[in-house]
Amino acid sequence: MRSEPPVAGEGAPPGIPWAGIAVTAAGVALLGLAVLFVDPLREAVQHALRGDTDALRAELNRGAGVAILYGLLLAHTFVWYPSEIVDAAAGFVFGFWGALGLVMAGWTVQALLAYWVGRTAARPVLYRFIGRERFDRAERIVNSGGVTLLLAARLVPIVPFSLFSYVAGAARVPAWRFAWTTAIGYIPITAIFIYYGSRLDTLSLKDPIAWAGAALLVLLLVLMRKLRPLLGAAGAAPPADRPTDGGP
Repeated sequence: MRSEPPVAGEGAPPGIPWAGIAVTAAGVALLGLAVLFVDPLREAVQHALRGDTDALRAELNRGAGVAILYGLLLAHTFVWYPSEIVDAAAGFVFGFWGALGLVMAGWTVQALLAYWVGRTAARPVLYRFIGRERFDRAERIVNSGGVTLLLAARLVPIVPFSLFSYVAGAARVPAWRFAWTTAIGYIPITAIFIYYGSRLDTLSLKDPIAWAGAALLVLLLVLMRKLRPLLGAAGAAPPADRPTDGGP
């Protein structure tokens, strides 16, 4: 007896999104070429990877500092360096409020770019780039946590910034929900490091804002310790149904 062919959406294997893969590959290539051949950007990426804050501040203090900053933030999509280094350097060069606006806009755009890559690139590509076990575990965490987890993951950076964005895209988290939770949840820790960078030359033990920032960092570290067991349990649980694109 001949079996019926699978109906689309009912057990049929999903098609490989070749268009998304092609656009992603082109974007990676263009970004890679920019990092390789634009000397200030290449040097800024190298300084960020080495943790050389003095040299990074010097790069951002050039006439094209804003362009270098945004190139550096976009490069984080594929080159993962400690984001706090860039936040502090931007605070030193552009001042607190100027850097906060520039950096938060840049990180939000970068997060949406990584989200788009995760949403459009084929899963085998992401497995190869990130590692299947790490990716699947992070996706189970995202699926089980909802808005609370989206905010917590930005407020307390347990999962690397770009990795979380990839996974949120692959898990089909609604784009608007992802964008606003990223923008709101990432402000506190970003503001702390920008403030410290902006006060690098004048930082004093008598500065109440510096003490408040230190207290908030300690609180975030405590929250990180509290959240790790919960996230571990969520990551070990069977995958939940993926959310739809509706809702905030």
